[in-house]
Amino acid sequence: MKPALMACLVLFALLAVLPRGITAAWGNDRAAFLAQQSTDCVKCDLSGQKLNHSKLDNARLTDSNFSNAELYRSSLQHADLSHAILRGADLDRADLKWANLAGADLSDALLFEADLSGANLSGAVLAAAHMGHAKLGQANLAGARLPGADLTEARLAGARLAGADMRELQLNEQNLRDLDLQGANLARCEMVDADLRGANLRNANLTGVDLRGANLHGADLTDANLQDANLMTATLTDAKLAGANLSGAVMPDGHHSE
Repeated sequence: MKPALMACLVLFALLAVLPRGITAAWGNDRAAFLAQQSTDCVKCDLSGQKLNHSKLDNARLTDSNFSNAELYRSSLQHADLSHAILRGADLDRADLKWANLAGADLSDALLFEADLSGANLSGAVLAAAHMGHAKLGQANLAGARLPGADLTEARLAGARLAGADMRELQLNEQNLRDLDLQGANLARCEMVDADLRGANLRNANLTGVDLRGANLHGADLTDANLQDANLMTATLTDAKLAGANLSGAVMPDGHHSE
């Protein structure tokens, strides 16, 4: 028997013994999802779809493409969106509490007032994402890439940002108290009057950061790079500075560090 014919016979035999629901799902996941008959759609192309106000709690949407899709005020609590593509998607005011967005691409996404409390965003790409007033309490952003993101008045209490790329962000007056920012890249960020009390900034890149008036009481800056940072009037009481690079930095009293 020819190999090609043998392969076909084996495939038909497998399809015959699989439950009918499974074989149907292979071809009908996207259609069932769009017809609101299912909340699961793994590896589906849903780019540009209008899905506003959708109820997708606990949905399985791994590796799906939601580029430029509209998900305004949708509920995606505990949804699995790991490695999904959400570039330019409208997620304004969406409920993403405890959602899994690990490795997802959210570049240029609209997340104004979105609730991402407890969400897993580890390794996610959030470049130029619009996250004003978003809730990110207890979210895992370890290793996330956020250059150019708008975090105006976002709530970050309890978020994990170790190793995150946060270059040039506007974080003025932000509450970053006790945050895990170990190894984060914060180069050239604006952090005027930011609350960094007790923050873990070990090995963080803080070159050229504007920290005027920031409160770093008890912060751990061990081995951090603060070259050319502006610390004018900043509070450094009980801060740990062992091994920190302060060359060229403006110190709280106004003098330049050698």
